[in-house]
Amino acid sequence: MLTALSAARKFIPRRIKYLLRNPTPPTVPVPLVGPVVVVGSAPKSHKPIDLDATYRIISVNASQLALQSWGVDAPDITLMGYNEIEGTNRSAVEVRRVLRGKRTGFLYVLAWRHGHQRLEEGVKAFGYGFEEAHIVDRYQRIALMHKVTGRLNLELDAETKCSNGIIAALFALYNGATAVILSGINPHSAGHVYNGVNLARLHVRMDAEILARLVQLGYPVYTADPQVSEDIGLPLWQGIG
Repeated sequence: MLTALSAARKFIPRRIKYLLRNPTPPTVPVPLVGPVVVVGSAPKSHKPIDLDATYRIISVNASQLALQSWGVDAPDITLMGYNEIEGTNRSAVEVRRVLRGKRTGFLYVLAWRHGHQRLEEGVKAFGYGFEEAHIVDRYQRIALMHKVTGRLNLELDAETKCSNGIIAALFALYNGATAVILSGINPHSAGHVYNGVNLARLHVRMDAEILARLVQLGYPVYTADPQVSEDIGLPLWQGIG
């Protein structure tokens, strides 16, 4: 009982702090219109049926590597974790290697804490081009989850956080996507398309829960990957109409 009370006392101030800040979710300069493809880094992904220039594409970290086989030069938007900019672990180093010489439209970096100038300098240092760079703080992530799903997830530990791929899907829905098609986003997969390190994925339980909730709420969320559709019950994208 004492342990539960102590946990509650720690939780309440954080909740109040969040509510007092009243953050707003991240937005795009021009609302998304039409279907949006969110490309993750699972080793297996599929080009959505009927993909053409009317679709917008959001990539996560270095997942735009998959776009080369689709005949797409660059994503419209990239969501990137803060560690990918300056991190020294193998995954971050591989992200920078893969993205060197490539470009995106709008770049959104999650949980970056060092200021906008250092962010832009860090991205330009590994040769990744962008039109605009934006910082998305933790409170904006929380607000995004709350606005789209109705859940107030304060991200108190790794188990309660979502992956950046799921954040990208929420971001697309909040900004006007008429359909969100996931490709290369599989909570049960291991490894990444851009490196050979067969790392287990974090956030498996929360990712699956949020995807199930989006379907329950009636959001137009699909997958382009047949195995993902079979494994977690997302409807398989069959093209517009």
